[in-house]
Amino acid sequence: MNKILLIFDPMIIIKGIPFSRINGITLFPFIIVRPRNPDKVLINHEWIHIRQQLELLVIPFYIWYVAEWVYHYLRCGEWWTAYRRIGFEKEAYANQEDLNYLKTRKAWAFLKYR
Repeated sequence: MNKILLIFDPMIIIKGIPFSRINGITLFPFIIVRPRNPDKVLINHEWIHIRQQLELLVIPFYIWYVAEWVYHYLRCGEWWTAYRRIGFEKEAYANQEDLNYLKTRKAWAFLKYR
């Protein structure tokens, strides 16, 4: 399954968006980033989110993402801490510097970061 996703992964990068507190966001099929010349690590982080979204057929990904953020926010009361505790983000941050990660990543890998 991963090889099929690798072939069909869409990636439309929109650069230079003036976000104030974030470097990028992935809204399938778009990767939207603040820097005009984003580095490979940032793009890899967002590309991991593309793969997660495809695995969950996009809309369920967003429902799960928001539900997990709300859960963590209610427990800790801090916006950024809740964000960093989301399993999808944990996987992306843990592997963003490994530019070959998506070549070997197993399907549903984000589950081990919950």
